[in-house]
Formats: sequence, structure tokens, C-alpha cells
Amino acid sequence: MSAAAQILTPPTPTACLALADGTLFFGVGFGATGAVEAELCFNTAMTGYQEIMTDPSYAGQIVTFTFPHIGNTGITPEDDETGNPVAEGIVVKWDPTEPSNWRATGDLVAWMKANKRIGIGGLDTRRLTRAIRQQGAPHVAIEHNPDGIFDIEALVAKARAFQGLEGLDLAIKVTCAQSYTWDEMKWAWPESYTKRTGKGYKVVAVDFGAKRNILRSLASAGCDVTVLPATATGDEILSHNPDGVFLSNGPGDPAATGEYAVPMIKQVLTADIPVFGICLGHQMLALALGAQTIKMNHGHHGANHPVKDVETGKVEITSMNHGFTVDAQTLPKGIIETRVSLFDGSNCGIRVDGKPVFSVQYHPEASPGPQDSSFLFDQFVADMAKRAN
Repeated sequence: MSAAAQILTPPTPTACLALADGTLFFGVGFGATGAVEAELCFNTAMTGYQEIMTDPSYAGQIVTFTFPHIGNTGITPEDDETGNPVAEGIVVKWDPTEPSNWRATGDLVAWMKANKRIGIGGLDTRRLTRAIRQQGAPHVAIEHNPDGIFDIEALVAKARAFQGLEGLDLAIKVTCAQSYTWDEMKWAWPESYTKRTGKGYKVVAVDFGAKRNILRSLASAGCDVTVLPATATGDEILSHNPDGVFLSNGPGDPAATGEYAVPMIKQVLTADIPVFGICLGHQMLALALGAQTIKMNHGHHGANHPVKDVETGKVEITSMNHGFTVDAQTLPKGIIETRVSLFDGSNCGIRVDGKPVFSVQYHPEASPGPQDSSFLFDQFVADMAKRAN
């Protein structure tokens, strides 16, 4: 038989993705073996799979990548947004490719195996993404077994037993154990990461699951950063005599985390110092100001989300990662909606009228994604400078 006439036999499935409704997807497993349950989301970013996997905001989630070339830039410790992968697993169209990048120090498959994270390749990610968009983010279970033997009933039951993210405080699981200072600035060629020197504005960053590039962005903007755990009280924060307070991103239901964080934020607001929040920090600032948050159908996860500044008319292309949103209809008087998503009109920013207090739903620090909104860190510093003068 000629080579052209040979019939290619697809590889034996060694991984299975089971949705709570009983839908099954079979593919080729990689990384760690075993099984895990989580909420399934999709991310449309074309770069930055390592940053996404190590973003604490993905706790309790498995990520479907719509971009097929995953693994092609390898892995480097410089790109970790926290110490280890946080996302429970990944779903990809094609099996991870060999790395081809001068910065790579390892490959994705080995990295995932070492960090006990499961991947499945060879799936129709377009079909899966459509299902997520139409039905909402499903509860799923994923299993990797090199023998290709699966207990389907048990796997579906595992997906159905997943409690979901509503009402779940996950910030408490990803926050730092104790306070620390941060002086590393953003990556720049050819020095890589450098340390900030000289006196800066004292900023207390509350860690609900903070990405490292947020802290780097604060340092690069001229801030002396002290990071405190999510459970820090208002008294603990104000004892540092900060020039400003930053509320970080993080995972889970903001209303659940707000049980202990909202009283802290309310106390900080009485000190009349600049406050800046991102993502979960934005949502909890809104809660502290009297608004409400709601669970989205499938959330926003990607690096190409257009956001309109309703006060200036300008549009920013942003990086997003959230499954909850602030209900703009509940914003009280004196709280101004500053930005909206051009995809679905959901709230993407607020400010307090007449005070240096503002927040955004998206990620101005990128990693991955565009840097259209990096000026917000300078705005925060400008607020602190104005108050100091």
C-alpha cells in the first residue's frame, strides 16, 4: 500500500471530559494523571497560557483555550503570576507542541505533570466553546488515564457533585500567609526584572489572589508596596499609614469574600485616602459602596475585550478574567459608572464622585494581553500625589 493510501488511525483516547449534563468529550491526556472537578470556562487569548494557568483568579476552574497553538513558547519561571499553577486543568484543540522560544526553560507537558495539573488535547474546542456560551459555564470533571479506561458514570457523578463557585470564598485559599514587601518592577529588555529604588508612595496591597505583574506595575509606577493577606482588618491596613490602598484580583464569589473584606474596605474608605481596585477588588469595592454583584452566564476570559470609557468616549482593548460582575442597576447615588463592556454592556468600572476612589473590572497590568490601560496605575499615583500636596 502506498503512503498516500494509508489510513491514519486516531490515537486511543487517554482522557475524558465529562459535563454534568452527561455530555462526553474524549481526547489525549497530558500532564498529570487522575481526575478533578471544576467549573469550565474558555479563554480567547492568543498568548500567555502560562500566565493564565498561574493566575489565582482561575482557582476552581478548568480553562478551554480557543487558540490551538498551546505549548509553543514553552515555560519560563519569569512568566509565573504566582508560585504554582492555580487553574485545575486545561483543554486544547491540538496536543501541546514542542517549545520554540529563546526564553523557554522547559515544556508545558512536563511543567503540568510536575505541578499535578491535568490536560486534554484533541478536542473540538469550537463545539465546546459554543456549548459554554449557550448553556453557561458548566460543572465538569476531567480524567487522564494512560490505559484509556474510564468509569463514565462515576466521572459524570463527580461533575454533578461539584458545588460551583457561587457562594464560595476562594480568596482565602490563594492569599498570602503573611505580609511582605514588593520592589520588583515590570520586565524590560535587556535587563529583565529590576528592583525599584528610592522613596515612593506607600501602598498597602490587599492580596485576594494578586498577580505578580500587578505588584510590578505598582512598583514601576513609583510605589513602595506592602502586601497584606485578604483577611487583614481596616486597623491593620491603616496602621501602615499608607498613602493609598490597592484591592487585588482574585477568585470565587465576591459576596462570599465580602463577608470579611467589605467591613475592612468600609473602614479604609473613612480614612479618605486613594483606593484602587482591580477585578475581584473592583467587585468588593462596589459591594462596600452599596452595590450588588451577580454571576455571569459564562464570564469574560480573554485578551481582546473592548471597553468604553463612558466619560471620555475612548475605547480600550483589555484583558479580562471574571465570572461575576457588578450589577450597574444597583449602584447607589454618588457612585459613577465609568466603563462598560462593548461585548455585552456589563459594568467595567466605577468611581466615587468627588473622591480618589476608583476601580475597574479588567486587568490593566495585562500578562497576558494589551497594555492600553496601564495608565491607571499612574492615575492612582497621581491621586496619591495630589493628596500629599
